[in-house]
Amino acid sequence: MNQGTAFPTTDNFVQIKKLKELLAYLNEKSPFYRQLFDDNQVDITKIQSLEDLAALPITTKEDLQQRNDGFLCVSRDEVIEYASTSGTLGSPVTIALTNNDLNRLAVNEYNSFLCADGSSSDIYQLMLTLDRQFMAGIAYYSGLRKMGAGIIRLGPGVPSLQWETIQRLKPTAIVAVPSFLLKLIQYAHDHHIDLNQSSVKKAICIGENIRNTDFSYNILGKKITDAWDIKLYSTYASTEMQTAFTECSEGNGGHLQPDLLIVELLDDNNQPVEPYVPGEVTITTLGVEGMPLLRYKTGDICMFYNEPCPCGRTSLRLSPIIGRKKQMIKFKGTTLYPPALFDLLNEIEEVLDYVVEVYSNEVGLDEVLLHLLAADQTEASDRKIRANLQARLRVSPGIHYISVSQIQKMQFPEASRKPVKFIDNRV
Repeated sequence: MNQGTAFPTTDNFVQIKKLKELLAYLNEKSPFYRQLFDDNQVDITKIQSLEDLAALPITTKEDLQQRNDGFLCVSRDEVIEYASTSGTLGSPVTIALTNNDLNRLAVNEYNSFLCADGSSSDIYQLMLTLDRQFMAGIAYYSGLRKMGAGIIRLGPGVPSLQWETIQRLKPTAIVAVPSFLLKLIQYAHDHHIDLNQSSVKKAICIGENIRNTDFSYNILGKKITDAWDIKLYSTYASTEMQTAFTECSEGNGGHLQPDLLIVELLDDNNQPVEPYVPGEVTITTLGVEGMPLLRYKTGDICMFYNEPCPCGRTSLRLSPIIGRKKQMIKFKGTTLYPPALFDLLNEIEEVLDYVVEVYSNEVGLDEVLLHLLAADQTEASDRKIRANLQARLRVSPGIHYISVSQIQKMQFPEASRKPVKFIDNRV
């Protein structure tokens, strides 16, 4: 592994020390990793540098799904919180956290909010799920408490209630899925609310890209900022890594927290990629007690940047997610990732909302069906939508027009913690 491209050298000492501690801990406490080391004849004492990570086997989502209990390193009576993944790429997995893990989670989000120009004088309105084993909800809440900021736990959806609360309690910041911000903007326009006279000056955007890989705003980010003079901060995290990559005010990618995580970006042969080259985000958690992970492949495809950020931080930064490896679509000879489809659909004025479905046809090939909520269901509108898709994609996906109530049911199925924009029904 090329240390110069994979990791910032200023962070190596801390990471190597914590990596050695992690390996000893896993060898003693983790049934899964102890067996993995034995099966692969791993001598953990030979891991003396970050480059030596390449000698260790990787861990996959399938491992975590199939042998979930084997990752637990503590007794059940030491577990304080049970979180779970959303199951976007398969069946959900449980992540058990100890009291120390919850404290670490609070530190992670405290650092993240500080990176995103947060302070104790801010009031944050949380427009996200705070129950249903959703780790992000408890993470944001804990980080804000540690920072000493005001918190409004309102939950997702219901633009009318969100605006009533904004006008009454005057939060300075919101935490939300960025596509929901468009619904807040539309509600404000429909009800003559002056967006730029509101108390809200910034938003922490979760779950969806607001930038292209060159850090310019994508269509979603541009639509928000064109309508609302608000500062956006993108963040990327997962339940498994128990750590977030958050943008600073420069908007040049999500910053690594090197004392909490080691990150590698690997190609299909598990070799490290160079900066500005897409690779699969592969993480090693540092300081996790309940269910630590070693060289865990997340399935997310990103690029990394290791030159110093203009903000002064020297930590590695990640690009927006380019796609998820298992969500890659091969459609009529064209390779597509859902985020690229989302960007295109966000750009088409005739499309108000959407769900992208992919399924296998009778010969096992990928087919794409777009469930669209159209602004105007006329032949002229349909022709514009189809022409736009053909021009940009060079292929013609299927289109199914649906009503507001139908798309609501598709995007928010029972027990959903966040809006569903992509449905994978492939065999």
